[in-house]
Amino acid sequence: MKLAFITGGARSGKSAFALREASGLKGKKAYVATAEALDDEMKERIRKHKAERGKDWDTYEEPLNIADTLQDIQGKYKGILIDCLTLWLSNTLLASQQPEESIDIFIDRLSSLNSADGLHLYIVANEVGMGIVPDNALSRQFRDLAGTLNQRVAGLADEVNLVIAGIPVRIK
Repeated sequence: MKLAFITGGARSGKSAFALREASGLKGKKAYVATAEALDDEMKERIRKHKAERGKDWDTYEEPLNIADTLQDIQGKYKGILIDCLTLWLSNTLLASQQPEESIDIFIDRLSSLNSADGLHLYIVANEVGMGIVPDNALSRQFRDLAGTLNQRVAGLADEVNLVIAGIPVRIK
């Protein structure tokens, strides 16, 4: 398995970069979307993203149980793109699940994929630790968990790209 981790700020071009990279793969591809269409604006964003991917992609909408989804689909695809890990973490935190336990389960699942021959896995996440310290406990908890999650995924990754203003910079 090849694991590519793509991080950067909001609207930095991370998803577009990951999609370009993964689209170059031959074979079936899966897109694991963690966003939920809770309002009209998000419904429109999701519609546009699906149109950008085209028919070469199977889409799995999973806001919470991405470790299980990854386990279920890993042998069916040449490429899998998870977008976005940070949103998944937010969903997990707000659903009153145990975020630390969910992170451990996800990392264990990633670690077990190393034997999956030929799989290319792309994971997109926001870098949230470059701004001000949040003013409330929930936001600080989210920032801290996101930083820990990103470090753990980057540690497993074969390649890490930081995307800034649409420009990917390979940092690992």
